[in-house]
This record gives sequence, structure tokens and C-alpha cells, in this order.
Amino acid sequence: MSSGVLSSDHRCLTVPGVTLALSRPTPHPSAIVDVTVWDGSGWRAHQDVLLDQGTVTGVRDHVPGTDGLDGSGAHLLPGFVNTHTHLQQATCRGVGEGQPLLAWLLSVGEHMADVTPRRAYLAAVAGALEGLRSGTTALVEHMWPHPSEEIHDAVVRGLEDVGVRALLGRGVADRPDPTRRWGFDPRLMQPLDDVFEHVQRLISRTKGSRITPALAVPNPRSLTPEGMKAVQAFAVEHDLRISLHLLETSTDDDMCRQHAGVGAVQYLTDSGFLTERVLTVHGVALSPDDIATLAATGAAVSHNPLSNLRLGSGVAPVLDLLAAGVPVGLGVDGAASNDRQDMLETFRMAAYLQRGWHRRADALGFSDVVALAVDGANGVLGLPRRAGGGVTVGTPADLTLVRFERDLGCLPVTDPGAALLTTGSPRIVETVLVDGEVVLADGRSTRIDEDQLVHRLAALGG
Repeated sequence: MSSGVLSSDHRCLTVPGVTLALSRPTPHPSAIVDVTVWDGSGWRAHQDVLLDQGTVTGVRDHVPGTDGLDGSGAHLLPGFVNTHTHLQQATCRGVGEGQPLLAWLLSVGEHMADVTPRRAYLAAVAGALEGLRSGTTALVEHMWPHPSEEIHDAVVRGLEDVGVRALLGRGVADRPDPTRRWGFDPRLMQPLDDVFEHVQRLISRTKGSRITPALAVPNPRSLTPEGMKAVQAFAVEHDLRISLHLLETSTDDDMCRQHAGVGAVQYLTDSGFLTERVLTVHGVALSPDDIATLAATGAAVSHNPLSNLRLGSGVAPVLDLLAAGVPVGLGVDGAASNDRQDMLETFRMAAYLQRGWHRRADALGFSDVVALAVDGANGVLGLPRRAGGGVTVGTPADLTLVRFERDLGCLPVTDPGAALLTTGSPRIVETVLVDGEVVLADGRSTRIDEDQLVHRLAALGG
């Protein structure tokens, strides 16, 4: 099959054989009217949330007769930020089931090596849309290194078509190793200079869109010390964020000690890699000293509870990280290690996992979890801050409107926050706005032909 083609205007990209975007215009309401709003400290009933040019410009007591999107009986929160996913895995669900991390990586890696622009596009659309359905308005896509610009172009088009906000992490590695123990799959690698040139083209092509390029490092073992310095210098020069898998298991520490004589965090620190622009992912095997180092450098952690359980990796020290002042966001991870892009499910698991581990029923209540999901790592990611995770004047109108009556399993509602945390599902997500645009209405995409998407995804099965 022929590959995608991207002109200087990224919106002109076409992926032959795949046409999922709808041509109809999508609404940009001037207000959400008579809605109950989460303000970061509590729920405020009968509010009008005013919107202009993609921004929340005001929150006021309801004024009868105000035009806008009807929010009566509904609850409004900021959209959730999924701080870690691999969208391409949306077409390889179940691969490597039951295998330990390194064996699982090799299984998934075969699918990543064989990806085509068509599959990359379908996966990006499917994963991003599934996230929208659970209230996710922004995501951090951690792409595996891949030499084909056409694969990246197809992902750009998929994200554009869905309308989600995204940090698109372009994969980078400079130490080859087919076993993935001390390096990365050499079939998918390129010289660093070639990667950097491509990232500069991505910066130009996505300018003015909802996509912001970033850098994605598979793990500390995939970069040499010289590579770490080069990646960090390039990120500083172009004001880019960096996503890095770190200590998902003890393998990073074991391999770094074997080959470099120090643990993984020290290995990164020795090259000046850990800074306030770095998002580390997982952190299950972080030691107290590692946590102190992260706090001192300003790096953040993306907590992926479901993926960590699915792969048997363990339980991340979230409460210790928060106590040390390390920024922590929530991540769903890719569909090959979590199976669903459901942020509300991740809400619940993040809380319950810490409660069980620490034997504390009061660990991570609704206000704590929603703050992690909305604002936890925003400072490191370059996204607007939302104090307490509430709807905030002056921030982008990335908003999620839920109606509990859409799922009888949520009823009756005695406490909206408790209901979201303990029973929330994608069924209750009625409307999602990104940049003030309604991209999900009545639980369905306003931009994507969902029937065609389902048909094309089903055809990819075995």
C-alpha cells in the first residue's frame, strides 16, 4: 500500500484507502449553561461557563436566557490529561498477554516494526477517540523510534482528524541491541541528526495546530551518555519536552549497574538528562534516593496503574512521590498493556491500588485523583495549570461534561465526586470540548465516521 503524503500544510495529508473524517462543521458554543461545575475545591451548581476563542472567559451564577450548550442536570470538569500512551498499540490488543516485560516488549516490537501508514492512522484515530470518550482532551503520545516519516505523518493526520490536543513524542535512541536489554531494536533506529532534522520538520508542520512535537526515549538503556547530552541540548534549543520510560521494573537498574556501574537514575543524572522538561514514565522501582533526585531536578512521573498491574510490574510509590514534591500525572499506557484508553478506569485504579498497598481507605480521594488527572504534570509538559484540577478562567476550553443518568450503575448520586471515582465509565461522558470546539456530542465523535472506523478496525483482526 502506498504511504501517506504530507504537504507543507499538515492538514493536506492523505492516507490512501482511509477516509474517516466527516466534512460537517462542528459547534463552538459561547457558553455552557446552568451546569454544576467542579472548581477545584467543590461543586458549584447552576453556573454559566463562558467561552470565547477557545478559552474559558468566565464562570458566573446562571442567568436565565443565556444562549449556549445546555448543561442543566450535568456536571462539568476540565478535560483529563493522559500523560502516557502508545496509540499504535490500538491495533495489537492482546499481543504478548501473560508475558513478562522484556518478552512482551519483543512481541509488541514485531508489530511496531511491521506498522504501515494505514495501520498507524487507524490506530491513532481509534486510540485518541477512545480516550475522548472517557473525557481525555489531551494526551502524551510516546511513539517508538521509527525511520519512516510517513508513519509519523499518518499519526499526525489521525490526531488532527479526531481533534484532541497532543504532545507527539518522536522516538529517539542511539544504542542498538536486538534483545532490548542494553539498547533498542536496530531496525527502527536512525542517526540522531536525522531524527533531529525530522523533529524540526514536525515543528514546522504542526505549528498552529493542537499538536506539539516532543521527544520520546524508550528507556535509559537506549541512549548513550553522548546521546543523552545531545537529546537534552536539542530539547532545550527547541523548547521541547521529553518522555522517558524509567524503572517500570528493576531491569533499568540491573542493566545500568551491569554496563555503567551505577543505577538508572544516577546514569541519567551523570549526563545532566533529568530536568524540569522530562516526564518519566512508570517509576515502579524508584528508590527513596531516586525520588529525592527527581524532586531536586524537577522531573515529573506519569503513573500508569493498570499497565503496571497487567504486566506484573508492581506498584509505583505515588504517595512518596507526592510527599517529596515530585509532580505526578496519570497515564493510561498503550492498548497492548492496558487494553483500554479509559481514563475513568485509570482514576479508580490509581486510588484503589494505593489504598490497598498502604492499607488506607482515605488515600487518594476524588479531589486528589482529579488533580492528578487534570493538572498533575502540566507544568513539566508545558500545558496550562489548573489549580486543584478545577475549571479555571483564562485556560483553554478543554472540558468534559458528564451525565450520570446515562449509566444506571452510577445512580443514585449522593456525591458527584465519589460517583465519578467509584462508578464513572465512558457511558456518562456526553460532551467533550477541545479548544472550545465540541469534538464529542452525545458520546459520539463530531469529526470521525465511527461506523467506518469500526468496519476498518474489525477488518484488521485475525
